[in-house]
Amino acid sequence: MESDAKGKAEISVEGYKESNIKKARLQSTLAALVNDPILSDVPKKPTLSDVDTLISLELGSAMRISVLKLDGTFFDVAVMNSATVKDLKLAIRKKINEMEQSKMGHRHISWKHVWRNFCLSYHNEKLLDDNAPVQHFGIHNHSQVHFVPHIALKDSRKHSKRRRHRFFHGLSKLS
Repeated sequence: MESDAKGKAEISVEGYKESNIKKARLQSTLAALVNDPILSDVPKKPTLSDVDTLISLELGSAMRISVLKLDGTFFDVAVMNSATVKDLKLAIRKKINEMEQSKMGHRHISWKHVWRNFCLSYHNEKLLDDNAPVQHFGIHNHSQVHFVPHIALKDSRKHSKRRRHRFFHGLSKLS
């Protein structure tokens, strides 16, 4: 009986050591994958579209664009070569939200406010037409765009003043 108990104890110790070795191998493999520069661009929660864009980037049918923020920091986004300004804005929005999430947890950014007051610029040309392809502006792989203040035209303000006037005009009729 004693030899039986020793045998079982040896098997369980060996199994334990083997299990730890497998875990250590797995952890080293995962660490190598995470530190692999090719996979460094993969977001924490990638979508199929993210993976497709990164594969396209490796194949040359997508481009990496550097975005310079007003505070002087920058980050990179990847978009397809056929991307429009709107696609670029969506990639920027996703990247900034992901960066904010990892730093501070959930924090709401009003993108409506951002795009109302700022726009993207490339070589001093404002990217105002959301439907225009980014290549139309000369943007290519490894280009850098930056945020600049955007001043709305006076024509766009007239509409809101008219609406405001009608609102107050309607109130004075009720009195």
